[in-house]
Amino acid sequence: MSHTIRKAIPDDAGALAALAAVTFPLACPPSSSPEDISAHLASTLSERHFRGYLADPDITILVLDSGHRLNGYSLLVNRPAADPDVASALTLLPSVEVSKCYVHPEHHGLGAAAGLMHATLQAAADAGGAGAWLGVNSQNARAIRFYEKSGFRKVGTKSFQLGSTVEHDFVLEREVP
Repeated sequence: MSHTIRKAIPDDAGALAALAAVTFPLACPPSSSPEDISAHLASTLSERHFRGYLADPDITILVLDSGHRLNGYSLLVNRPAADPDVASALTLLPSVEVSKCYVHPEHHGLGAAAGLMHATLQAAADAGGAGAWLGVNSQNARAIRFYEKSGFRKVGTKSFQLGSTVEHDFVLEREVP
């Protein structure tokens, strides 16, 4: 299936929230409760939140657009890491956070994620980053393999609040093109 990668626009907010509701749970550990996942979706990945992200000059959202549906997205944050564990682990400064990078499961294994990551890293470079970093759940082996294949390497760890649970993430970093 063909798609284009483009910068998201405000009209994409509802479709982004719907896509996040499908993709975010796939990144969670099997032990995550539906209540914690729902709470996270409501507190950070709702249509209202995407509208806020799209209005923030320090945030860039790229989407995989097939013309009739969004099939993936990435969200970059171009500001210094606020988490002290992350800030102390990063070596490539300034660094842009790849806060989210998700592809609809129907597009897994088809190269869509690699294309999105390539465009995401280029956007991080265009924003002035020397490096890009992300947090990935330490139990998400599939995502870790993908990020390592994309040139990221583990540089530290951090905690991630998922509803009422504290999860443990690896901090990964790489140079941007």
